[in-house]
Amino acid sequence: MRRTQRFCVIGLGNFGFHVARTLFNNGHEVVAIDLDQEKIQRVQDHASYSVIGDAASKEFLNGQGVGEMDAVIVSTGERSHLATLITLYLKELKVPRILVKAISEDHGRILEKVGATEVIFPEKDMAIKIARGLASPNILEFIPLAEEYSITEAGPPKHFLGKSLIELDLRKKHQVTLIGIKDVLTDQFTPVPPPTHVIKDSDLLIFIGKSIDIEKALRTK
Repeated sequence: MRRTQRFCVIGLGNFGFHVARTLFNNGHEVVAIDLDQEKIQRVQDHASYSVIGDAASKEFLNGQGVGEMDAVIVSTGERSHLATLITLYLKELKVPRILVKAISEDHGRILEKVGATEVIFPEKDMAIKIARGLASPNILEFIPLAEEYSITEAGPPKHFLGKSLIELDLRKKHQVTLIGIKDVLTDQFTPVPPPTHVIKDSDLLIFIGKSIDIEKALRTK
């Protein structure tokens, strides 16, 4: 049974609101914090607890029990100095995961230095996802792992169909590894599929490797 996790969302603009609502709808405990009463009222039905307060106060944060949270998400809009200060306080309160929305690459580097475990660039990340989808229509999901590398979920391109993994020889030809296949008709998942597996149009392919190599493998006939 999945454990219910405890999250705190600080800053309830569009990004923060949708994060809080999604976590709450997935059965987790969510504490929502903002200085704006209207935003607090908007999120009340989508959070376990919502409170008006100044998250740029270490005492206030400690009083909300943020140190006991599984993760805290910070989204203060264009107020980069507030995000930086809040991140510092969360680090001092020993929050295990601190996810912070950054407004620029430089701001992201500062956030990492003061304690953010994950820096979020919503517009940049969405732009990359859309661009990849346009450039490689077979790609359904893209999860960055580190610089240049990703786990990518894709439908099989036409030149894969009817061929076995031995014939495709993806590791040798493109330096990518197929780590799993899910048949969307039977819902059967095969981790590390055997080399004799023949690709069908109902197969959902999961690759790991350099993003550019995965895209090339899907595109090259």
